[in-house]
Formats: sequence, C-alpha cells, structure tokens
Amino acid sequence: MKEYTHGGDIVGARAVWQGELLDFSANLNPLGMPESVRKATEDAVREAIHYPDPLCRALCAAIARRDNVAPEQVLCGNGAADLVFRLAFSQRPRRVLVTAPTFSEYQDAVQAAGGEVVYHRLTPENNFDLTGAVLDDLNDELDMAFFCTPNNPTGRLIDRDLMLRILERCREKNIRVVVDECFLSLSDPGEQVSLAGELENFPNLVLLRAFTKSYAMPGLRLGYCLSADAALLDGFSRCAQPWSVSGPAQAAGLAALAEPEYPARARQLIAVERAWLTDALRELGFQVFPSQVNYILLRVPGVDDLKERLLAHGVLIRSCANYVGLESDYYRVAVRPHRENEGLIGAMKEVL
Repeated sequence: MKEYTHGGDIVGARAVWQGELLDFSANLNPLGMPESVRKATEDAVREAIHYPDPLCRALCAAIARRDNVAPEQVLCGNGAADLVFRLAFSQRPRRVLVTAPTFSEYQDAVQAAGGEVVYHRLTPENNFDLTGAVLDDLNDELDMAFFCTPNNPTGRLIDRDLMLRILERCREKNIRVVVDECFLSLSDPGEQVSLAGELENFPNLVLLRAFTKSYAMPGLRLGYCLSADAALLDGFSRCAQPWSVSGPAQAAGLAALAEPEYPARARQLIAVERAWLTDALRELGFQVFPSQVNYILLRVPGVDDLKERLLAHGVLIRSCANYVGLESDYYRVAVRPHRENEGLIGAMKEVL
C-alpha cells in the first residue's frame, strides 16, 4: 500500500489513537468551515441525483467577479493538486524548476508526466526565503517553473518585486510560470499581493488557488486556476473527466464566495496565536522559522520521531522528512485556536 505523506491523515491517526485527536498536520482556517458552507453542501446533496455542471459555470462566474478576471480565465478542479497534475500531463514539460523545500505534488506531477525536475535550494540560514539568486537558474533549458507563496512548508512569502522580475525573466525565456497562491488569503497581507492583476501582462502565468485552506473544506476537494492563455486552459480541460467537480463542492464554493471576509477574520486570530505558539516552541528549545501564514516550520535537533511520540498522546503534526531539502527532524504545525495550541505545547512537554 502506498505510504501517505501529506497532512490530515485522520484515518491513519485513528488507527493509533481512538480518543479525541488534535490535528496540527493540516493547515486549515482555524475558524473551521463556515456554517453557510456546511448548509449549502448538505442542501446540494438533494440534487446529487443529477450530474453536476461540467463547466462549473455559476462558480467560475462568481470567482471571476471576486478575483476581477474574465470568466473564461477561470478553470475549476478537484482541488489544486488535481490542476497541478492536469497541467503536467497537458503540457508535458521536459525540464521544470521547483524550489526546495516546497509542496511535493509539483515534482510528483512533473515526473509522472515524464519530465525532469531541477531544484533551486532554499536555505535555513536565510529563513528559506527565495532570493534573486533564482534568476540565474531560469535559463533556456526550462519549460516551466513552480513557485509557492506563501511557501509550504516554510510559511514564507515571495517578495512581489522579485516575483515580477521572475515573470519578466521567464517571459523572455519562454518559460511557463506556475504560482501557487492557495494559502495567500490566510497570510499576513492577504490577497492584496496576489498576481491576478498581472494575468494579461504575462500570458505565461498560471495561478493556483483553493477553497480548501481558506474555508476549511478539504474533504470537498475544490480548487481553481487562473490564466489568460485560453489554449492552456483548453488543454487542462482535455486532461480531466467532464464531471471533476461535484455538485456539493460547487455549492460549497458559491457559499464560500458569499463570505469574502471570512479569511480576514481568521487572519486576526492567526496573527495572535502564531506569535504565542512561536514563543512557546522556542522556549522548548526548538529552532522555529518565522512564518507569515497559518503554519510554522520548526526543527527539533536530533529528534526524528516527534510525530510518533505526539500521536501516542492524541496530537497529530506533519513530519517534513519527505520534503526535498529538509531532514527528518523538521516538522510543520498549524496555528490553531488557543486552547488547542496549549494542548500541543503540553503534549510536547510530556513527550520530550
């Protein structure tokens, strides 16, 4: 059986711990799913006797209004990961740049489609920030490059001016640029630093977004991409079955879009709790990297079984051992409500 390496493996965790579980492994909105989204999803089940709209017309139109883009520049999918794989298989890039560490599905999708992945290494000495050094790696041999802002698992944003320089460089070199903004709405600046306004200037740009994180609905699987390249989006569509987004997921997305301030409310909580959690983790002697979003990367030098120790106490965290560029004593924890954060620190004190 294939090993599950992402966060949020509740099924696997419950095989070890049958009691109440504190899940810090999935980086979701700490406010949880909005009640309006839950109700819309439940109501939509009654319509599950019909096929869902294969074109997600109402949802794409609502996304376009919110993101201030044309409806034809929006394509929905079964989560952002679905769109990453669609992109890889529709474009079949030969050589792709990926930062390290970052979300593993980029490299997995490219390699599954037969492409070669080259890594631009981010360093702990620089808090894993992307710097202008990446420009030297954007050469004529590349077909595509992936960037994640804020990056997963490091929690660091890419400087907007640097991102624009990257886009200009890639336009010159005819490199497709894929920017994952899935966590942007929960970051300190929110979506005001999004690149959505640059789509017309850079037809080589693809933006990835998801409802998963912002509205705490990972089980519904709903993401979307934005691009001004109509041919590219057509290729995306051809590399998926027609009904890739369920009716309940589409209804949930429409309900979420009706609550545009919900992520902003979460950011207020995140800012306070992240500061408290960072201080508490450092008091335990951990190396904690500064975060700009709702999760924190930390290192517990020499301890490579912290995930297993905590799970035995009903707490689930994300091991970062499978990230390229990180070692087995790196971990990622989500920022949760205060009582849960206290539970995490209490459990860490017990196991260490």
